[in-house]
Amino acid sequence: MTTRTRRASGAALSVAASATVACCCAVIGTSTVARAQSLGADVERFQRQLEQIRRDTIAETNATVPLTQRVYVDYGAYATAAYLSVDDNVDNNHVLRQYELLPYVRVNLDGAHEFFLRGIGGWQDFNDGDSFDGRGDERIDPDIDRGYYRLDLARAAAARGGRPPDYDVVLLAGRDLVYWANGLVLSEAIDGVQVTISDLLPVVDVFAIAGVTPVRTIDFDATRPDFDFNTRRGFYGLMLSTDIGRHRPFVYGLVQQDYNDDEALVTGPITTEFEYDSHYLGIGATGSLSDRLLYGVEAVYEGGHGLSNSFVVGGPFISQIPQEQESIQAWAGDVRLDYLLADARRSRFSAEFIIASGDDDRLTSSNTFGGNQPGTNDNAFNAFGLLNTGLAFAPAVSNLTCLRVGASTFPFTDGGVLGRMQLGADVFGYAKTDEDAPIDEPTSDERYLGWEPDVYINWQLTSDLTLALRYGVFFPSSDAFGDDEPRQFVYGGVTYAF
Repeated sequence: MTTRTRRASGAALSVAASATVACCCAVIGTSTVARAQSLGADVERFQRQLEQIRRDTIAETNATVPLTQRVYVDYGAYATAAYLSVDDNVDNNHVLRQYELLPYVRVNLDGAHEFFLRGIGGWQDFNDGDSFDGRGDERIDPDIDRGYYRLDLARAAAARGGRPPDYDVVLLAGRDLVYWANGLVLSEAIDGVQVTISDLLPVVDVFAIAGVTPVRTIDFDATRPDFDFNTRRGFYGLMLSTDIGRHRPFVYGLVQQDYNDDEALVTGPITTEFEYDSHYLGIGATGSLSDRLLYGVEAVYEGGHGLSNSFVVGGPFISQIPQEQESIQAWAGDVRLDYLLADARRSRFSAEFIIASGDDDRLTSSNTFGGNQPGTNDNAFNAFGLLNTGLAFAPAVSNLTCLRVGASTFPFTDGGVLGRMQLGADVFGYAKTDEDAPIDEPTSDERYLGWEPDVYINWQLTSDLTLALRYGVFFPSSDAFGDDEPRQFVYGGVTYAF
């Protein structure tokens, strides 16, 4: 749900990057290096698994303010108790009981000025030996989950009795989630400014952002020191969109600046420096193809530059090599379809196709240690979005080809408690885009990775109490992973709003 929540819910589960690769000394081979890197990737993967659940099951508090009231004050809290059992990529099971409290307050004046603050705190209770960092049970440190001031200029003018302008400007300053386009490139909490300009230019709307991630964001490079609690990446972007009938096409440019480049990882005789500055040029659209068929499509090119790998493997030994600035040349795409039956059960069928490029001279898809080789372009797509890639496997969108089909319905239509129960299921198929390139865990040079069914229940038991259940099981390809042992993911959570 938030960058801070992601850290709180998993940073206590995190493996510090230095500890992740400390077992890599001068006498290690390629397979050992890859395994050491995958330990940190487990942490980042766990965040994606939890984050997908939060955004589905914890209600946002951004309720519409009654415009008939000059001053509207809302306050309360969400309390969540959850149980999670998850198998990692070496078939070890981890059990977590997590308790979170999210108090909030909102003040709105004339529907034009809004102040919102939401905090977070809690506790994580692991089974013995199940925490990812070995520290066991841990407090979720109190922090600001969301906090911003939002100004709507058109409504402000109307509240003062003036004539509203023909255009509207909405300014948001503070910490809030940025869901960029369809979520392929950026879906993170940002400390900064968001500006939305509607109808200022002929038939064109403008959306701009400038900001930096909160320091406790989990980074995508799991070999960087302090990647799980000290991350600073800046995002600066501009998006143009318009309405054409039922369609809303958009184009954008987004720049990501790495402010973590003063860190170095020392692993035996190997010193690794870090820098990954990227930019993204995207095009896409959302809309409807008919009264019942909705769609979303996004395609993006990634450019920029990053530091290459720091070592070379020679037999059982590794040795230092100079790191070089290499160009990033990568791409990705996402297509979604939703078909609404328009029946009393609010049934829906959905499908999604995700594809992203990979780099066949990397050892892992996202890390600098074991990353792109010197003298070559980096073709691995790496971004900061959050797409649904399953519960149990939950791969990063890098060198990934993924197909999802799903359905959901409210099976009971006679009202009452059962009428607020939603059932759903998704089935995923996974493959590598480049069979010779890595993903975010060790695999062989095989394209097909496996498949996964997920099922879920969202049940609003009362107006204040919501139950969320999730189950997924990944069936890996033995040719790609070396075994076909299923990985299971079980989640149950209750949220009480008061």
